[in-house]
Amino acid sequence: MALKERLRTDLTTSLKAADKVKLSVVRLLQAAIKNREIELRRELTDEEVLAVITSSIKQRRESIKYFEEGGRADLVEKETQELGILSAYLPPQLGEEEVRPYIQAAIAETGASGPKDLGKVMKQVMARLKGQAAGEMVSRLAREMLS
Repeated sequence: MALKERLRTDLTTSLKAADKVKLSVVRLLQAAIKNREIELRRELTDEEVLAVITSSIKQRRESIKYFEEGGRADLVEKETQELGILSAYLPPQLGEEEVRPYIQAAIAETGASGPKDLGKVMKQVMARLKGQAAGEMVSRLAREMLS
């Protein structure tokens, strides 16, 4: 099932179940997707929809961090709930040990020799993984392997 279709189905389901949190998250996500389509003047592919979802997840993680620093437990809880809902739309996430071979292959293919080549490695690895691993983790592992 295409991601946009799944979002429409989940919107209907959450409306019927009166799940206000999920309804809100799905509506915001659909709005972000629609804005991106207007910007590009075409329908988004599943990969592009996945990129919008990943961006929303990144925003939630940053918000959680700032709310924790500010001592706003109520907002941390709300953002954590939304993060959980959004994460359900991502493909299964890979662990560190599963990501390392991708990084090693990218280092070999790009001829990366040090931290200055991190961008080349990241670009190649993230293109291959397509939402299956958090960028922060991939970046940290790539830095370790390049230094």
